[in-house]
Amino acid sequence: MCSGRIDLEFILRAFSNGQDGVFIGGCLLNECNYTTQGNYDALSNTHICKKIMEQIGLNPERLRIKFMSSADGNLLAEVTNDFTQKIKELGPLGKSEGIDKNELKFKLEAVRKLVPYMKLVERERLRAPVKSEEAYNEFFQSSEVNRLFSELFGDKLAISQIMLLLGENPLSTSDISEKLGLNPSDVSKFMSSSSRQGLVRYDESRKCYAIA
Repeated sequence: MCSGRIDLEFILRAFSNGQDGVFIGGCLLNECNYTTQGNYDALSNTHICKKIMEQIGLNPERLRIKFMSSADGNLLAEVTNDFTQKIKELGPLGKSEGIDKNELKFKLEAVRKLVPYMKLVERERLRAPVKSEEAYNEFFQSSEVNRLFSELFGDKLAISQIMLLLGENPLSTSDISEKLGLNPSDVSKFMSSSSRQGLVRYDESRKCYAIA
């Protein structure tokens, strides 16, 4: 299977199911077996997913991608052994990061709901200008992309988490702020935006927000 078919959803689902690490192997860059250069898509998704992991408090080293040819059996063994050792050092998912199991599952579910949005963002705003591993690494590690990613993803993640909470039961601004550790003014801003979009409604009698 082409590594380009490794969707963000697949990686996030693996972590959501409790996998401690995810390794992606692809054919050598610029030597795509399918002439689609799908391995560059895999590289882009890996960079984006690592940034997502940082946003929710997971160690990005739990995700790794490596490109090699079908003749690189020894290299594959070396790389997978090294990755396995690294994951053993990190320990169970969330433990070394100090994230409660239920909290992590909640965050990953909120992120998974943003996958369609992130695909659109990647196509429109997060495309490296040159197809080379060095160029992709430089692009995604740049301060400009870090700033842009934080702007594009941060608020969306907060709103996604809020919607999950409201899916369980109506909550006030202070309740949401306390549960997610957000500034009450930011929660009010997110709720106003979501209300205009028809996603939530304000229950005057109970003084709380609920799913519309």
